[in-house]
Amino acid sequence: MPGLRDSLDLIRMVRPEAGTAALEHEIMAERASSLNAAEARVKKAVAGLASGADRQHWLEEARQAVWAYFVQRELIGFRRHHEVIQDLNIPSEVLAGLGASPAKGK
Repeated sequence: MPGLRDSLDLIRMVRPEAGTAALEHEIMAERASSLNAAEARVKKAVAGLASGADRQHWLEEARQAVWAYFVQRELIGFRRHHEVIQDLNIPSEVLAGLGASPAKGK
């Protein structure tokens, strides 16, 4: 069974620009999948925070998840987060601590 590299080589011989297009398509699909997974982590953490159980744990989880999600969005070109903050109902207490790490040993 031919691998991806063999397929790309064949595509490049026939239409060189198609080889890079196939690779770019794979990269875009991976970016979308990664962003979707990051958003799912934000939703889970925000829901955990809203539940009221183990509040400090979920607050830290939400801050880390939102920070990672924003970084992921910025890496693919989305610089404004206002709409997703509203859509995902991210509380201001989460936003206030973005990027902060808990002290070691706590």
